[in-house]
Amino acid sequence: MDSSPEPPPDDERLLRSLGYTQELSRRMGGFSNFAISLSIICILAGGITSFQVGLCSVGGASIGIGWPLVCLFSMTVALTMGQVASAFPTAGGLYHWGSILGGRACGWVTAWFNLAGLITVLAAINAGTYDFTTAAFGVTPDGAHAQAIRTGVVVAMTLSQGMLNHYGIRLTTRLTDLSGWLILGITAVLTTALAATTHHFEWSRLWTFTNYSGLPEGGAIFPRQGNIPWLFALGFLFPAYTITGFDASAHTSEETLDAARNVPRGIIRSVWVSSLLGWLMACAILLAMPSIPEGVAKGADVVQWVLKSTLWPGLAWGLLAGIVVAQYLCGLAALTSSSRMTYAFARDGGLPCSAGLRRVNPRTGSPSVAVWTSAVLAALFTLSVPYTTIAAACVIFMYISYVLPVAAGFFAHGRTWRRMGPWHLGSFYRPLAVVATLGCLFLIVIGMQPPNEQAIWIVGGAVGLLLVVWFGLERKRFKGPPGPILY
Repeated sequence: MDSSPEPPPDDERLLRSLGYTQELSRRMGGFSNFAISLSIICILAGGITSFQVGLCSVGGASIGIGWPLVCLFSMTVALTMGQVASAFPTAGGLYHWGSILGGRACGWVTAWFNLAGLITVLAAINAGTYDFTTAAFGVTPDGAHAQAIRTGVVVAMTLSQGMLNHYGIRLTTRLTDLSGWLILGITAVLTTALAATTHHFEWSRLWTFTNYSGLPEGGAIFPRQGNIPWLFALGFLFPAYTITGFDASAHTSEETLDAARNVPRGIIRSVWVSSLLGWLMACAILLAMPSIPEGVAKGADVVQWVLKSTLWPGLAWGLLAGIVVAQYLCGLAALTSSSRMTYAFARDGGLPCSAGLRRVNPRTGSPSVAVWTSAVLAALFTLSVPYTTIAAACVIFMYISYVLPVAAGFFAHGRTWRRMGPWHLGSFYRPLAVVATLGCLFLIVIGMQPPNEQAIWIVGGAVGLLLVVWFGLERKRFKGPPGPILY
């Protein structure tokens, strides 16, 4: 990696060179930019609510071996994204990069997939938070009104996050900073407490492959099958569900000080910190588990069961409450990210009703219309799609939006794209871009496997619709970003 000794132009001048004027309130420092991605990744959300996805594939090996493998891949994506973010630090993030490096069509498609991914991420986080909370505290409603209550609570959570975002980046930044410290603190306490109460460390669990497909009974995570290598690959969805959303640092570029340096740092730090701490936490949960077969039988309730079975009750309940708060703040950060993407795309006329969606509240410096639109769409998505399918769809949407600008950068690098930002990889960019692209394509394939085959229709329908709209209308209408296509 190479860091230029020359100071970058000031943030507003760099933004003007890309064709935009400063409209959003620029208040975020380096830690805050890192914290918003750390908050959306939130190992206390995906790392807890999706733990069974790894465990019920091939058991402990999915966590001990599969997690670090996927996180190494996620780091290659983060590194390549960091270089592009340093060169083009705009709120549009991936959409803007795709347009600059691959042309209008690439940018437009990237924007829609990224926006769909961010909306479904928010829906998955809030739905998962509700399910975790009710299971952890034993308050799951019974009877005919259970689904209506679930829907009402998830919608209320989403709208409350919209209200907090409505009041601007100052309040949101304070809450996401709190979220970052909360994630680090709770993870450290949880991991240390579980390690301290584990009397016998059965280290072989971390590399033992056991076929747990078809389990738990009556609610199998994966259909029964005998192909262990493929089942191991399906377990990659556990870390893939968790280590995603780190593009939030890019989406808040226009609200970050010294964005050309702090944004790539925020992307990369959020990934490696989440990867390492998440792996240590997952390993601690696995090693503290009284019995892996019993844990598999618990399904989605496995983490709560481990904490309640092994820790002092007061500590277990306190950790569970802290996890719920962190998950709620994770949704808050996800809404911040999705609203900035909505604002940026609308600013270039890429969305229906763009004139309204791009409005910035002059008092708070927040894109309030985009905030409420994102919140409502996420709430509506939870009404008809189950959690596991939402999670699979959001991973696919997000990684498609990640791979498009990275692949475009591979072809543009050193040819039409010659001037880099102050943070760049030098000659390492192109080989890492190949790894990132191929890995994203593989995750897209496994994300569509049973029981998430509904994602095929969701993603396939989205692709078909985008092709029809682009060639039928947007190819002639959509002009793309206003600035120079390349330096």
